[in-house]
Amino acid sequence: MKYSSEEIMQYIREEDVKFIRLAFCDIYGNQKNISIMPGELNRIFECGINFNASAIEGFGSEIFSDLFLHPDTSTLSVLPWRPEHGRVVRMFCDITYPNGKPFVCDTRHILKQAIAAAKERNLSFSFGAEMEFYLFKTDDSGNPTKEPYDNAGYMDIAPEDKGENVRREICLTLEQMGIRPESSQHKHGPGQNEISFRYSDPLTAADDAITFRAVVRTIAARYGLYADFSPKPLKDGPGCGMHINVSAHNGGSENYMTYMIAGILDKISEMTLFLNPTQQSYERLGSNKAPGYISWSSQNRSQLIRIPAAEGEYKRIELRSPDSMTNPYLAYALIIYSAIYGIDNQLPLAAPADINLYEADPKELAAYKRLPYNMDQAAKAARTSTFISEHLPEPLITAYCSR
Repeated sequence: MKYSSEEIMQYIREEDVKFIRLAFCDIYGNQKNISIMPGELNRIFECGINFNASAIEGFGSEIFSDLFLHPDTSTLSVLPWRPEHGRVVRMFCDITYPNGKPFVCDTRHILKQAIAAAKERNLSFSFGAEMEFYLFKTDDSGNPTKEPYDNAGYMDIAPEDKGENVRREICLTLEQMGIRPESSQHKHGPGQNEISFRYSDPLTAADDAITFRAVVRTIAARYGLYADFSPKPLKDGPGCGMHINVSAHNGGSENYMTYMIAGILDKISEMTLFLNPTQQSYERLGSNKAPGYISWSSQNRSQLIRIPAAEGEYKRIELRSPDSMTNPYLAYALIIYSAIYGIDNQLPLAAPADINLYEADPKELAAYKRLPYNMDQAAKAARTSTFISEHLPEPLITAYCSR
């Protein structure tokens, strides 16, 4: 809900708010924040608050280091784990240069531009994420270990599933913050968990994904645990994916889904660096039910894109290659742009791959293109892509390609 600055100020006075966290993300989706006292908020609504951008990875050098944060009042949320008296609230921020122009590497703004491009075509998108993470024990000093919190398996229950109470508290905390978890469960790996979200508009969905990671880490720490979102925390265990569910609406066209899938498949190799942004990401792809080939099918979980069995408002596609370290603002923006590309050009969709790609004969696999199998290959595909250069700023592309 969009609140006025006056309504925010009134809320802060009436609800005993003592600290306001002004949150933003670096180009890799790592949340940062500045905490201010209520007395500073009116000035910041008018002018913003500056910070040293040169200290944020990917934001630039010391030569032009001042950037400004401007709170988005629609993102006001209480942090439920902080005290009831002397409350703490959080707002996500837009980032600008001193002259007020949007900062070119503000990935939240990049997503806003993608949403605007879709709106020009009478297109609207909805996103929902399924995010996986591991819970590891910590040592006596509170440092993370590689010892899983439990040894339960897929959809096991307590007492084998020790993460049940942790997931419960995470879901209840998210509800208090206005975020709607859809389901939670134990996954295949020891100590591995998943929580899925109900769909929402792209910007809200991306904000919620960033909030989710913060909530999970906070609640895990309260249990003396470490929440690990990295793509391959255990060498021989399943990786952590961020399956992204997408639906598009464009005035009732019957073909929007096929064009959308065709567009994503066409651009997926060029996007992979941003969906799978770490060296470890490529240890996950192609193994333990993570996709390795560019293909699609209905319901088939060995594919890059599958169409889950659902009807009406729940009909969607599921993109299975991204991992939990992706920056959701970038991921959702690129998915929107690739879907628009497919719709604008009415791309034909290849036949579905109705086979199990994990068990297929090499001769069958030869018919399908592979996803980039290492970070160098993914960076090369991004660097040489006209599609990527059209939609992402050069400094951001260079930063990702140079990691």
